[in-house]
Amino acid sequence: MKKAPEKTIYLRDYTVPPFLIDKVDLQFVLEEKETYVTATLQITRNKASKTEEKDLHLNGDSLELVSVALNGHALNETQYQYSPSNLTIFDVPEKFSLNVKTKIKPEENTALSGLYKSSGNFCTQCEPHGFRRIMYYLDRPDVMAKFSTEIIADKKRYPILLSNGNMVESKDLSDGKHYVKWEDPFKKPCYLFALVAGDLEFIEDTFKTMKGRHVLLRIYVEKGNLDKSHHAMQALKKAMRWDEENYGREYDLDIYMIVAVSDFNMGAMENKGLNIFNTQYILAKPETASDFDYIHIESVIAHEYFHNWTGNRVTCRDWFQLSLKEGLTVFRDQSFTADTTSKTVARIDDVDHLRNFQFAEDAGPLRHPVRPDSYEEINNFYTATVYNKGAELIRMQRTILGNELFRLGMDFYFATFDGCAATIEDFVSSMEKASGISLQQFRLWYSEAGTPIVNIQDHYDEITNIYTLHVTQNIETTTEKKPLHIPIKIGLLKRDGKEIHHELLQLKEFSYDFHFKNINEKPTPSLLRDFSAPVKVVFDYSDAALQLLFKHDNNLFNRRDAGQRYALKVMLNLINNYQHKKPLSLPHDFLATFEYLLENMHEDKLMIAECLNLPSEKYIGEQMPIIDVDAIHHVREYVIKALALKLKNIFIRIYEKNNDLQSPYQFNLDAIGKRRLSSMCLFYLGRLDDPAIYKNIIMPQFETAISHNMTDTMASLRAITDSTFEGREKALNDFYEKWKDDALVVDKWLSTQATSIVKTTLKTVKELTKHPAFDIKNPNKVYSLINAFCFRNQVRFHDASGESYEFIKNIILEVDALNPQVASRIAKAFSDWKRFDNERKHLMQKVLQDILHHKNLSNDVHEMVSKSLYL
Repeated sequence: MKKAPEKTIYLRDYTVPPFLIDKVDLQFVLEEKETYVTATLQITRNKASKTEEKDLHLNGDSLELVSVALNGHALNETQYQYSPSNLTIFDVPEKFSLNVKTKIKPEENTALSGLYKSSGNFCTQCEPHGFRRIMYYLDRPDVMAKFSTEIIADKKRYPILLSNGNMVESKDLSDGKHYVKWEDPFKKPCYLFALVAGDLEFIEDTFKTMKGRHVLLRIYVEKGNLDKSHHAMQALKKAMRWDEENYGREYDLDIYMIVAVSDFNMGAMENKGLNIFNTQYILAKPETASDFDYIHIESVIAHEYFHNWTGNRVTCRDWFQLSLKEGLTVFRDQSFTADTTSKTVARIDDVDHLRNFQFAEDAGPLRHPVRPDSYEEINNFYTATVYNKGAELIRMQRTILGNELFRLGMDFYFATFDGCAATIEDFVSSMEKASGISLQQFRLWYSEAGTPIVNIQDHYDEITNIYTLHVTQNIETTTEKKPLHIPIKIGLLKRDGKEIHHELLQLKEFSYDFHFKNINEKPTPSLLRDFSAPVKVVFDYSDAALQLLFKHDNNLFNRRDAGQRYALKVMLNLINNYQHKKPLSLPHDFLATFEYLLENMHEDKLMIAECLNLPSEKYIGEQMPIIDVDAIHHVREYVIKALALKLKNIFIRIYEKNNDLQSPYQFNLDAIGKRRLSSMCLFYLGRLDDPAIYKNIIMPQFETAISHNMTDTMASLRAITDSTFEGREKALNDFYEKWKDDALVVDKWLSTQATSIVKTTLKTVKELTKHPAFDIKNPNKVYSLINAFCFRNQVRFHDASGESYEFIKNIILEVDALNPQVASRIAKAFSDWKRFDNERKHLMQKVLQDILHHKNLSNDVHEMVSKSLYL
């Protein structure tokens, strides 16, 4: 068993860097087997540091030192000490130039961190600690320097040579090589460094900024993908304009570049002026990308572009402040998506993700505050808590302050900390100084781990016409026991569904009574509208109250949420019956409410589709003290089929009205709404196992759409894959044969099979790991097949036999030897093992212990597994 890391990193131990690096001049000589990197660093002692450290300590990782010189003089072995993971220069002066040359082997870098070579291209990923795999350096975000980068490479093999900033020089060299030099005029930490070299194609456009500057825009892709990059370009221009209009943020370089690569651990990376993207968030055309893909491409492009100010121009002081850039930028990209699509549906998607993943994280052994107190491996803290809950904390501040004061706070933040490495405290203080409103109590959110529970009881006095909400909050606190500041949006509805009052309540005590006067009848409360705080609200709604809200609430988010509450309540009751071997029967009113929805809610097709989408098996399990995998699956499928049987004719009618397989694909809200609603109808109809449905509806859609519309193709393929229909294997084979040369479409093919509910899914997943389409070294393939199976197929991953657990254990160990970041993400699937029945708990515990005792285990997986076992 590998020992735990020698040192856990604590926030309380932060000290300013003893040295600063003012300027970095890099030279890369790229070769097939090995690359030489030469760095000239201009270093000064940090006057703000209280240490009297005479020696300079630089970080490294798997490096081979070639030479080192100080102020132009080569150092001998008595003047420095080095290993692959560190370089120490003894007794350095106050100010000096350090020249260091290293040798690295990008082709052998399967971790895809630092400089690596994959699919014929050189590429970098330096966040959080990848730069130390390139060069010995003070690898911490509060060390900011200006970078220049020279690249020398074979011109035929690598005609495109890119780095941060603006290109200032380019020329041909002898022996078929060429040379470029890039200069970035803005100081940045080394995690924002980027380099790409390859045989790439590009499209280009220009953007005129609000001050009249013309910025050149380029998107680079691997050959053969140029026709799939135009949507990304339009998304980039849309994001640039939105950031100017909403935050006054103008782009600052002469060129903005995006490179899409097929081997990448992350979704994308915001390196200054040179964003590197996973291909799945760039490439799209109607034949190969779904509506979901189109929307997420816009969202991720916006996210990385917005980082130019919230992450790059203002960066984080240390990695404990990660949510300063990520939570804030997620909030900004969510706002962008809400403004450019449907505000309500965008909010539903954000909250569904939070409830399914972040709430589960909060409830398990891996829970941590938005600003963690400690870590062993920072790679493990790129979590839903830091990103998505962090975004909710920003959203709450905007709710508390209001839009205008929030914008003043953002302006103050940018003006004050531009070019600096800031903290979460700096951000909150900016909001306070600009608004004049104290957020002292609100700061507790950043140090709390866990999801607060808000219990609400109501009382109506018919004599005084006063309606009262008694509200209490509770959280398992990790710090001093103090109440949180929780903004709660509410509305009050009459018996006919009309709203009589709405208000923002601000809960600042453990318990408080909110009184509403002149209420002429007992209302039905619409609570936590738009999910105004990341909390769980407990209120004893009757079925009739939930039906009223589901039918009439004018806050569409809460309207849909009432439907989710109602469905969850019904299914939990059915699960209890199933566990006690009682017959299952759906309440008539439940079926009637969904029928009312379909017959009366015509104005918003996207909303109808969202309202038809039942709570997931994972979310249902999170509401139970012990997750009963089989009962949850059986009951949810029972409810789906019962709705399909009752509403079959309505589903067919709506499907036929909204499905237009012959028209050209259009990316707009109306067309997306029609496709999503028809796909939801197809989902229900597919569960009927009706040969006529397959013959006359599902298969014709598949056969027609496969050539020109991936959204409709995937809707039909998912229905086919979840069935035992005799044409199932042929359809899967036909899909693969048509799209086997398109890696991203093949990823969809893998995921669809990995998430199938049929009993043979594990056998299929095992077979697919040996299929030519699967490559265990490629993160996208692993995420599409393995992670999809583990995280999105609860009933098959948690099969009572434990066979899936053993299979995934071996996958984790195999991947860990290649790419620890990816392996750690798979291992997280076992983190909630204590929530299951005794048999499954025992099986998962044994798997975790086996992994922990495996020799040569990475720090990434060690931390994930040990915390899952023992916290």
